[in-house]
Amino acid sequence: MLITDRKEGLKRVFSRKSALSENAKKSVEDIISAVKRDGDVALFEYAAKFDGVNLNAGNILISKEEIEKAYESVSDELLGALRRAKKNIENYHKKQLLPGELSESTPGGKTGYMIRPVDRAGIYVPGGKASYPSSVLMAAVPASVAGVKEIIMCTPGASPLTLVAAAECGVRSIYRVGGAQAIAAMAYGTRSIPKADVICGPGNMYVTEAKRLVYGDAGIDMIAGPSEILVVADSSADPVFTAADLLSQAEHDEMAMAILVTSDENFARKVSDEVERQVALLPKAAIAGKSISDYGTIIIAENLEECMDISNEIAPEHLELCVSEPEKLLSSVRNAGAVFMGHWSPEPLGDYYAGTNHVLPNGGTAKYFSALGVNNFVKRISLIKYGKDALCAASDDIIALAEAEGLEAHANAVRVRMKGLKL
Repeated sequence: MLITDRKEGLKRVFSRKSALSENAKKSVEDIISAVKRDGDVALFEYAAKFDGVNLNAGNILISKEEIEKAYESVSDELLGALRRAKKNIENYHKKQLLPGELSESTPGGKTGYMIRPVDRAGIYVPGGKASYPSSVLMAAVPASVAGVKEIIMCTPGASPLTLVAAAECGVRSIYRVGGAQAIAAMAYGTRSIPKADVICGPGNMYVTEAKRLVYGDAGIDMIAGPSEILVVADSSADPVFTAADLLSQAEHDEMAMAILVTSDENFARKVSDEVERQVALLPKAAIAGKSISDYGTIIIAENLEECMDISNEIAPEHLELCVSEPEKLLSSVRNAGAVFMGHWSPEPLGDYYAGTNHVLPNGGTAKYFSALGVNNFVKRISLIKYGKDALCAASDDIIALAEAEGLEAHANAVRVRMKGLKL
């Protein structure tokens, strides 16, 4: 890993952004236009071109028999782990439910809101370099908790456990289609795939660009890219633990980013050496090694305060506070997708089991996006109920403001209700 100072380290970190979308944008635009225009025909052509799969109207939907067969190939132990993780995710996301209310805000006037789920949610689950049943849980569970009646799923390649996870979460239909074409299909609908109101879930840069382009025709969760982790560590941290945590994200993708920020240069060198030792032992050593070589960065700061300043500037997807007293640093955290506190809360705990969502903003978008959650699948609808006296009390102000904007009809809608006044 490159050991450097703040200026050069941040330059290296931010250099990754320029490589994410520009080259893909034109091809994604073409894919979306084709799916919007030609529907299933385009889907089938792209499946053959990009995935080498012969799709048609008869096999694009994964059958009940395939799901039943998937259950047969998943061990009881693994199914139990999946169900326990699902329960934790449900419990966490139930905390996000909003009851809605209508209460008096002024004498005789009530305002409030009510919460309603979207009708249909579409979730995307990657299936290229790895199988991600955990991503099914992270997208489908909050949708279910929100009260969404119909959940559909697109994935380019579903392992048995991915199919089982979808069935456990009540996903109604699973389509074997991936990439930008899957996002377009869920955004606009085809003969085989119905249009979804909201599209959520992680994906590669083509999927991300597609979500960006269809936003407005469908809701999306966030604009995200390759995974990243930033570890803030002091002298109490273990170099072996820290190296393992950094590699937990580097193995995702060649463009994943692993960053250590510390004020202890001796510790930094131990971590760098340990990363080199551990990466060679990984089954995905080629992917993780490329990520570390291109983007792995150790930034040496003056103190923990500067460490946190650097972290907030980067706004990491995963932030680990591997320090002796992590709670004391929480007040300094302004930008992060998820925060893992202490030496015994590694990033995979959030990926699989703790219950928090692992679909997180990255690439700096944690400055304004939040983790996927119940709010992505519901609408907050405003409620207003004023009585006659309450409207009369507010009428002069409303009329003045409307007339100041040159909107006489707005003013008249209030004026005609005032006792004894007519147009």
